[in-house]
This record gives sequence, C-alpha cells and structure tokens, in this order.
Amino acid sequence: MSENTKEWIKDIAIAVAVGLLIIQFIKPTIVKEHSMEATLHENDYIFLSRQAYLFGEPESGDIIVFHTNLKTAEGREKLLVKRIIGVPGDTISVSDGSVFRNGVALDEPYTLEGYTGGYMEEVTVPENSLFVMGDNRQNSIDSRDPSVGCISEDQIVGKAFFRLYPFNSIGTVK
Repeated sequence: MSENTKEWIKDIAIAVAVGLLIIQFIKPTIVKEHSMEATLHENDYIFLSRQAYLFGEPESGDIIVFHTNLKTAEGREKLLVKRIIGVPGDTISVSDGSVFRNGVALDEPYTLEGYTGGYMEEVTVPENSLFVMGDNRQNSIDSRDPSVGCISEDQIVGKAFFRLYPFNSIGTVK
C-alpha cells in the first residue's frame, strides 16, 4: 500500500471518529410545525445538546425536543419541540390570558400572540416530569392537552441551543 493511500485512510478514519464523537453530543433537527413561533419557525435547522442535562437539571425557559406517543401522518413517532414552563413541584394554571407558575403570572415576551387563551385549572408537575408549552399558544399541542400531558424527563432528546438555518437567524436559541 502506498504512503499516499495510507494517509487517505488515516484522514478518513479520523473524520469518521470525529463525526461519531460529535453526534454523541449534538443532534441536528428540523422544526416541522408552527407551535414555537415566534421563536422557531417551520424548517428552522437547529442543533440539540444531547448532554445538556447530564450535569444539570432542566429549567423553566429551556427549549427542548422530546419523544411522544403521537404519530406523524406516515405512522412514525412524533417528536415535539416546546418550552419548559414548569419543573417538578411547580403548580401551573392558565386564566385571564396568562400562565401562572406557583401563583405568579409569567412574563412571556416570546409568545406569538402575547397571551395564552383559555382556562386550565392548577396542576402540580410530578417528580421527574416537566410541563411544556409551545410559544404559539393558540396552535400548540402541549402539556395542556391530555395526549401530551406532563412529560417525563426521560423523554427528552435534547435541549435546543443553536439555529443554523435560516442564515439570517443564525445564532443561539433563547
């Protein structure tokens, strides 16, 4: 085997090893729906940190992608992207156009409409669970819906941390 061929094999092996290492920590994904507008839009290309909660706990305000029992039109498992509103022990309710956490109305400038319609009686977030909502509250299947409910922390795929596309919106996800 020539020296040039050995160098090519070495370079390819290093590239594959680096690629495998990266996908252990970062998962790219594409936003498929409108439930996170105005923060994220359909077809935004985002990166998720798979290890975000290895050394820390999920926090209110984090945007996460998680597994659900919902199915896509093709019958595959549907992943959802939502914002964490409540962590274990928090009480969450909705009334008068606001979301209340532990009895205090949240300041939510990231919501699309600027308010949350409807009414939801107070619920307490169970241990190892999270209460999540989309930023487009009028068009979001989230913890208010019994088909989603409070999600288990085990369902989390990753925390959104960076938007790569569209290029005019490139940067960290807040």
